[in-house]
Amino acid sequence: MKTTHVLWLTLATAAALLSQPAAGADTTNCLSLSARLGFNVSARFKGLDNNLALPLPVATRTTPRGDAYNYADGYVLTDISGNAGGQTWYWGYDNSSRQISGNNILLSRTTGVGQPSTTTAEDNPQWGGELMDRFLFRSERGFNYGLEAAINYTRLSMSDNSPLLANLNRLTYPFAFTPGTTPPAATPAAPYQGSYEGPGFVISDTPGAPFPTTVPGGAVVVGSRELQADLWGVRLGPCLEVPLSQQFDLSVSAGLAAAVPDVQVSWNEAALVNGAAGARLSGSGSGSTLMVGWYAGANLAWQISEKWSAIAGVQFQDVGTYNHSFGGRDVELNLSSSIFVTLGIGYSF
Repeated sequence: MKTTHVLWLTLATAAALLSQPAAGADTTNCLSLSARLGFNVSARFKGLDNNLALPLPVATRTTPRGDAYNYADGYVLTDISGNAGGQTWYWGYDNSSRQISGNNILLSRTTGVGQPSTTTAEDNPQWGGELMDRFLFRSERGFNYGLEAAINYTRLSMSDNSPLLANLNRLTYPFAFTPGTTPPAATPAAPYQGSYEGPGFVISDTPGAPFPTTVPGGAVVVGSRELQADLWGVRLGPCLEVPLSQQFDLSVSAGLAAAVPDVQVSWNEAALVNGAAGARLSGSGSGSTLMVGWYAGANLAWQISEKWSAIAGVQFQDVGTYNHSFGGRDVELNLSSSIFVTLGIGYSF
């Protein structure tokens, strides 16, 4: 049901109930204060901080001569001849089955981390409180009808530290070798490493135009993500109260619900590539908005005395989903199917 329809239906029903009480009908006003527990509230963390640093695995690998690798999966450097004829034998690579393409050796450099998988955080129950007021007319048929209005507060706290898989973005450079020749074999366990002095198999010292490649799941984003929120809400709707016995009354209600989540998000993450970690990056942000929807609920009241009662209730509430982007990190707070349980005490006057 659309929010505007819920609003108009609630207002129309409320107006009808208040304007047309039965002649001589008794009225009851019941004020209650309850503890409130929220369930089925979740947060999804999507996207990645745009400034997340990559590790530099090439800096930890060296040639037999002690020079640093200049590609993630190999190197192409200047040999003792000064790369005579635009060719060099001072080169190496890791995997001949993957890095030989036609008459080219493919070497790559990491350029960034793609969007990681989405993770969901849920921490039940969420604690809060509610102040509710009911204005009821007594029907000649033995039941009460009227309006129910409430204000409530719930503290939301959700965190997640699951590792997230992400694609690794790379630029791949082709280095040509003489057609009809076969480069030395290489495997990850036994990579080929050409020497500075040579001689050895030669390839071009200048690559062709690079092209983008993707390594699925080549990066792992580790760290923690946290959402804290103050959730303020109101609800208004018609209600019907039916006596079950001299001590117990059952009431049902439905109508308009509105909520304002005041959200604070923080994260601390790093990217892992081949076991090497980039610098950790922390960030945070905040935001709030007005969300409007509907609710339906039921309450059971136990009459302790003429004026006092103990009240237990349950409500289903749908005010939609809050979406916000915090520096590239998209956060989704799902309040579309929340369930709240209340337990408190009421006073009738």
